[in-house]
Amino acid sequence: MTPHNEAKIGEIASTVLMPGDPLRAKYIAETFLDNPKLVNKVRGMYAYTGTYKGKDITVMASGMGMPSIGIYSYELYKFYNVDNIIRIGSAGSYVKELNIYDILLVDKSYSESSYANTQNGETKNILESSKYLNDIIINTSKELNINIQVGTVHSSDVFYKEDNKYEELVEKYNTKAVEMESFALFHNANVLGKNATCLLTISDSFITNEETTSEERQTHFNEMIKLALESALKL
Repeated sequence: MTPHNEAKIGEIASTVLMPGDPLRAKYIAETFLDNPKLVNKVRGMYAYTGTYKGKDITVMASGMGMPSIGIYSYELYKFYNVDNIIRIGSAGSYVKELNIYDILLVDKSYSESSYANTQNGETKNILESSKYLNDIIINTSKELNINIQVGTVHSSDVFYKEDNKYEELVEKYNTKAVEMESFALFHNANVLGKNATCLLTISDSFITNEETTSEERQTHFNEMIKLALESALKL
């Protein structure tokens, strides 16, 4: 056990699906997993382990932002023998090609964050996700006839940004959307020799100003969840 996770060794599967919201983790476990068991509730950061079509899967919340997912993902990789983490979250679209409820598979994460530099001196501001996981997800999406886009995401430390010149990021880094966790997750995976990727459902758009409700974000991302679970069967 760690200061942040009361699960015992063996109670967390080698593949973890990681939404940000603890209530979304609860919803996924109770809706999609057979015999889900609550294995962590420290700080309300729920983790459930159950089976999906006979395969052990853990769903654990990450909380919001890089410091939070940085702690939980590092501990999962380092102390719980987790090999694969698929973040399943929401994002704001920066481009007209990504509309509400579209799914983005992240291949690169750009960030201004100092997370990686503080953690081990890494100076890169663009980190790649696992090609191994992404290839599986892309092939699975074709099998399920689920349309996804692949691209770079902006992983931001700030939600309420006073001067949000996102167009500059689109032009310079080809960022398609913004979220707040993938950069730290990818860094931890690189440091510890593990696999990580990120699936995002578009919950709002900087282009059209459309937004989804908190309830919709909690329970209406089923296509992305199904894609992540079906992909996990191949790991």
